[in-house]
Amino acid sequence: MPGPSCSKAPFVKCRNCTNGAFRKECGSLSAGAARDSSHAANPPDRRKVKSGSAGTPSDAADRHERAKNYLSPGEIAKLLDAAKAGRHGVRDHLLLLMTYRHGLRVSEAVGLRRDELDLDRARLWVRRLKGGLSVEQPIAGDELRAIKRHLAARTDALPWLFISERGQPLTRQAVNYLITAAAKRAGLPGVHPHTLRHSCGFVLADKGHDLRLIQDYLGHRDPRHTVHYTRTAGRRFEGLWR
Repeated sequence: MPGPSCSKAPFVKCRNCTNGAFRKECGSLSAGAARDSSHAANPPDRRKVKSGSAGTPSDAADRHERAKNYLSPGEIAKLLDAAKAGRHGVRDHLLLLMTYRHGLRVSEAVGLRRDELDLDRARLWVRRLKGGLSVEQPIAGDELRAIKRHLAARTDALPWLFISERGQPLTRQAVNYLITAAAKRAGLPGVHPHTLRHSCGFVLADKGHDLRLIQDYLGHRDPRHTVHYTRTAGRRFEGLWR
């Protein structure tokens, strides 16, 4: 039997009402009809969502894989040579070399301290930020010589490895400026400090090193941050047409 008439009709027509009223204001609405009303008033979003929402490690990996965002060893060599031509060539060359060789973030590079160097053993303690894995890394011969040249030119006893003319640690902005200037002299557009960290990851992957080793070397806690280096390195595809 039809229910009593309803006087208001904001949303969905009520099947229990005699005058075609709407469900929301109908007191005779059954529990099942209430669910139908809620479903009709708030239809589910049936859009297909790509796995890995924005901001996740997989999304970040996808962005890295869409475009070349690293320098080849030859391009790195050009950039390092160009850094020597700056006003503080010895310092700037070493800064870029260590940022590349150790896969440093710019904040990690400007935070390097003298007491993190062990020149006798040719080792550097890499103190990772953002919750990364801090490790000891070897210092190659050319890098060790560059460090000694840089320290020999210093007359201060300040603890930081890289300082400005005012005797303060270099800022992120200063590093960005000097890298941009060196890249311009080298004819390499679109280079920024993090390009050197990416270049480190790609060259290690191209040498055939395994994912776990690269992950630990770069200080990644999550291997999903490392996998785009190993997935896109050209070495994986060598020999396919032999």
